Amino acid sequence: MRTVLIIDDEEDLTFFVKANLELSGEYKVIIANNGRDGIKAAEHLKPDVVLLDIMMPQMDGLEVLAKLKKSIKTLSIPVVMLSAKGDDESKVYAASSYNEDYIVKPVQIEFLKEKLDQVLGLRE
Repeated sequence: MRTVLIIDDEEDLTFFVKANLELSGEYKVIIANNGRDGIKAAEHLKPDVVLLDIMMPQMDGLEVLAKLKKSIKTLSIPVVMLSAKGDDESKVYAASSYNEDYIVKPVQIEFLKEKLDQVLGLRE
């Protein structure tokens, strides 16, 4: 079973994604509702992959991504951006900060599973 950490402040979305991923029996999902809690969870729990929103209060996802990739504890954890921001500038910035993929919301759960499988397949 793979562990997915979702860092996103949208409770409806996180509930939907968690329920659907766990229903497949392939994933255990942990949710952090803000960037600070997400970084702490990533350091402590060492998930297999992080799904990270960009637009969050206090600390946005691009700042969280930068912190995750600068820390020796979390550097190797793949990060998939899951954001409503579909602009090229956000995608380029995320790519330059070493995210593994970028998915624009809303997302179909089957598409998300395919992307997670691709990212996790790269780690084995």
